[in-house]
Amino acid sequence: MPTAAPQADVLAALADPTRWQVLDLLAARGEGTATTLAAEVPVSRPAVIKHLGVLDRAGLVERRRLGREVRYAVRPDRLAQAAGGLARIAAEWDARLARLKRLAEAGEPER
Repeated sequence: MPTAAPQADVLAALADPTRWQVLDLLAARGEGTATTLAAEVPVSRPAVIKHLGVLDRAGLVERRRLGREVRYAVRPDRLAQAAGGLARIAAEWDARLARLKRLAEAGEPER
């Protein structure tokens, strides 16, 4: 089971719209470089590199060097891990709300 801190890193990384867009582009293409990604997002190449660093530290992308290029690809296992954690939280809240609903519907007369 993932710890709270790594999951928080993933959620923080995904909270930024530009990082989300970069991740989406990588998922659609399979891989990309900072240069190819910068051509399609509204920020500079150095900014894309910083965003890729955040995604890398959160474990959402992997990088590999190919000559002078650094290519990035999505790590779907990390996304699945985060989605599983969110699904568990949602299920816990659903159970709590169902109990609260049963209590409210059973109701006790006011004193």
